[in-house]
Amino acid sequence: MGLDNVAVQWPATGRFYDPVAPAEFVDFAEIADTPSTAAPTAALAGHIARTGSVRGTAYTELVDLLLGLTGVLYATEASAEDEDPVIDPDTCAWIAGGLEKFVTGHADFGPTVTFETVADVLRKALADGRLAEQQLKWLEGRLDSLRDEDGGAPQWSFPLSELAVLASFYRRCADRGFAVYAEF
Repeated sequence: MGLDNVAVQWPATGRFYDPVAPAEFVDFAEIADTPSTAAPTAALAGHIARTGSVRGTAYTELVDLLLGLTGVLYATEASAEDEDPVIDPDTCAWIAGGLEKFVTGHADFGPTVTFETVADVLRKALADGRLAEQQLKWLEGRLDSLRDEDGGAPQWSFPLSELAVLASFYRRCADRGFAVYAEF
């Protein structure tokens, strides 16, 4: 069983979160139906259009790396505080912003996102920042922690357009005041 990020009404009604009607995401079907859309991007967009949710399992390591935290899509901070595992609209905006910035930064590296291109984009972004040496050292530690015992890198391969659709899901939630419930 994997992780689903389900758009829900914010705040909760009583003890429960009401799911957002998939009609709020119906325009994602246009992306899915465009013939030139990469198959994984079309699958994600179509799923969002039908369900108002994202199957987040495939994106957790990548999103955690990009945003510098652990368990972002699992809403682990909230669950650690004995709260429901919910990503509030402000945090949805933060996730969307990080993904959007990454998508823009990756444009120079081509249409396919891999572990190596993610590392290159992040190195480039950090190299010009304050405390660049410290941040780059932190990044290398994070990258090493994702490698297997033989030093092999994760086998990520996403069309950049797929990550743009993922960012759009969280942006839609933020812009319309929806939260995202992390359902396992």
